[in-house]
Amino acid sequence: MRFLDGHAPHYDLTYDDVFIVPNRSSVASRFDVDMSTSDGTGTTIPLVVANMTAIAGKRMAETVARRGGLVVLPQDVPLDVAARTIAYVKNAHLVAETPVTLCATDVMAHAQALIPKRSHGYAVVLDGRRPIGLIPRAAPGHEIDLFTDVASVAEPVPVTLPAETDPRLVFDALVEANADLAVLTDGAGELAGVLTRLGALRSGIYRPNVDASGRLRIGAAVGINGDVVGKARALVEAGADLLVVDTAHGHQEKMISALAAIAGADLGVRLAAGNVVSAQGTLDLIEAGADIVKVGVGPGAMCTTRMMTGVGRPQFSAVAECAAVAREHGAAVWADGGIRHPRDVALAVAAGASNAMVGSWFAGTYESPGDLHADSAGEYKVSFGMASKRAVAARSSADAAYDRARKALFEEGISSSRIRIDPDRPGVEDLIDHICSGVRSTATYAGASTLQELHDKVVLGVQSAAGFAEGRPLPGGW
Repeated sequence: MRFLDGHAPHYDLTYDDVFIVPNRSSVASRFDVDMSTSDGTGTTIPLVVANMTAIAGKRMAETVARRGGLVVLPQDVPLDVAARTIAYVKNAHLVAETPVTLCATDVMAHAQALIPKRSHGYAVVLDGRRPIGLIPRAAPGHEIDLFTDVASVAEPVPVTLPAETDPRLVFDALVEANADLAVLTDGAGELAGVLTRLGALRSGIYRPNVDASGRLRIGAAVGINGDVVGKARALVEAGADLLVVDTAHGHQEKMISALAAIAGADLGVRLAAGNVVSAQGTLDLIEAGADIVKVGVGPGAMCTTRMMTGVGRPQFSAVAECAAVAREHGAAVWADGGIRHPRDVALAVAAGASNAMVGSWFAGTYESPGDLHADSAGEYKVSFGMASKRAVAARSSADAAYDRARKALFEEGISSSRIRIDPDRPGVEDLIDHICSGVRSTATYAGASTLQELHDKVVLGVQSAAGFAEGRPLPGGW
């Protein structure tokens, strides 16, 4: 990474402050760019979903890992729930999507409430484990009898194929049948999953993030209080592939001691820790045992830390400085926060991050854990920050009433925010397509065929607010 005029400015930069200068390139196509990372997490695209309760659940974890990313479960998820979620992801198919399923006696009200949990827009009606029909999501304004049993109104399954069918053949069969979704079955004719046209296409573009046994990967977070080693060990025994030791202020003695204790337990998985924004903070966490350091204080959409405290640092400069130190010591960094456009992921990688952590942007998708709501402006989900009063209340639920009330007085995050479902990109895979398309194109402009080459070759310039505004599209006209 170098700057256009040969040196970095003497002040810190956000993602909005910088631009990438095109280089001479021999990369002929964006599909020639290898998007895999090298931080030991197995990610084949540079995306990690932040460990936020409103975002990181089992549907998100399965879907993102299938496309090559990684989800980190929040630290306030009870151990038994975390274990069930990890098992669910580990048992998921690498190609076929897990559908919403209904039994024949379920009613349409139940069906229509469940279908938006997945972005493909259907539920599969089962007789035992055998698929007998499909229920589509009702169009807005379309009246249906909510108390009708689904078996009486289910549509026939247009395409049924064995689960091992090549995705391209599934795509061709769907085109021939003029259908959007195929039902995949095992040798006994029981449901194995579903695959849409888009899913078939994506399976040829993305590589799943899998462990040594060929199962999807998932991470889990632990805090720095209580029996951190015991919880970390339990999560690894449940199948977690990576642990994130997580607290808002990562450069503190309690974090360093907790991280060192977990590292000393030698649990056999990669350790990420944070958050920090300085070279010394990065070095201290690496020396305590972190393989990956999370960088970012205050750039998140749900975070009020900077306005409350004045503490933090512009994210691009923080990532660049921390990544340089990590690289010297054989470690990596994740850029955590401030990701609002595909360009921000590209710039995080250009600055030296192995992965970008995305939070609130993914909250407004069908795969996030929250309930789907609607108002006159459209559909939305509710998100909240992990330092907000709402999140603190959840984490302190076992405390005495007095202690819970006292903690609730102090918050550094938004407790409730409506995150709109984008009609053009309602599913997390739609956003992954959007982001990866941008990052692949960035690499071709920079003359890079890998993400490491992108960091090595990128030439950056510094722009004014007007320069950033000039690059924004004007869909409404002049």
